[in-house]
Amino acid sequence: MHITSHLTVACIYFSCLVMEGFCGRDYYKILNVAKNANTNQIKKAYRKLAKDLHPDKNKDDPSAQEKFHDLGAAYEVLSDSEKREKYDKYGEEGLKEGGGGHGDPFSSFFGGDFGFFGGGGNRGQQETPKGADVVIELEVTLEELYSGNFVEVVRNKPVAKPASGTRKCNCRQEMVTHQMGPGRFSMTQNTVCDECPNVQFVTEEKLLEIEIEAGMRDGQEHSFVAEGEPHLEGEPGDLKIRIVTKPHPVYERRGDDLYCNVTLSLLEALTGFEMQLKHLDGHFVSVSRETTTWPGAKIRKKNEGMPNYDNNNQFGTLFITFDGNSLCMCQITDGESDAAVKECLPGSSHAYSRPQCFPVVVMNEVLFLTFWLTLFFCSGVSQSSFHSRGKRE
Repeated sequence: MHITSHLTVACIYFSCLVMEGFCGRDYYKILNVAKNANTNQIKKAYRKLAKDLHPDKNKDDPSAQEKFHDLGAAYEVLSDSEKREKYDKYGEEGLKEGGGGHGDPFSSFFGGDFGFFGGGGNRGQQETPKGADVVIELEVTLEELYSGNFVEVVRNKPVAKPASGTRKCNCRQEMVTHQMGPGRFSMTQNTVCDECPNVQFVTEEKLLEIEIEAGMRDGQEHSFVAEGEPHLEGEPGDLKIRIVTKPHPVYERRGDDLYCNVTLSLLEALTGFEMQLKHLDGHFVSVSRETTTWPGAKIRKKNEGMPNYDNNNQFGTLFITFDGNSLCMCQITDGESDAAVKECLPGSSHAYSRPQCFPVVVMNEVLFLTFWLTLFFCSGVSQSSFHSRGKRE
């Protein structure tokens, strides 16, 4: 009775192993989605898991790279309707066999010839050669990195197609024993190859959809499994899309923080200002100051920087630097300094509004010195004129 139960358990365990080897990895389980999940649900699940399982965030996990690669393979298949249909019918082995689904599960489980009697079953343990990875730099705007976007890229990929004739494949070195005489043998190493159907590479155009996630940083890569250079004897390499940020005319990014320079007129620098800065997604940031603004002064606006890549609910800081670029020469009489400044300097209103800020060169020391000499000169002339009029009277 006990023997029968043990045999039953062993058979069930053996059957599970055989079926796992036949079906391969469960891509739906890897992505944690249902088998009837639509494309958007698959993309959403992949984006979430790609952040959680990224090797850079799991440096202490030795299997992190393998898990991340499995995730990419699952997304590559399930996001492609043709590959997904083939996978649903034949499993992962069906994809490797070109859709036939007739792969022998015992071959991968025991080796090519079951390996029971030294039939060379270790061939399946050899490392599968892989084609070269292809790295493409994709230029994106700061607006896209702030809000996120989907970008379509056309990929011209070499694809293997059947051709007439045969070719040598799976070449390997084998030891061959020769009998030289009674009790005498010699061993030589020969190159042995299999005969495989011939193939030719044809360039095909494929449209790839790349998601620019909010908060992505310069140099980050998005991988497409098996979309790189093909290998005649193995698997194709991966396609890696590397993010490159385009220079922005207004804002400069440093980590999750944004930096911007604002040009102030002399009127605004002396009497204060109020302005609206247009942000990357179109909303406006209110900036105002009622006192004198020194050249090089900075204002910080928290939570107005870039979104954090790992947590889009967190934002960096916006740093605004103010510069001055205009002066005037005028007489200022006692008791009417503010009015005189507003009349003789550019601008007619205390509150000045701009649709956005513009980058400028910081006012140098010479301009700064001239600024204060001008005020001193205007004030000196005004007082001199007042005293002269008093003496004549």
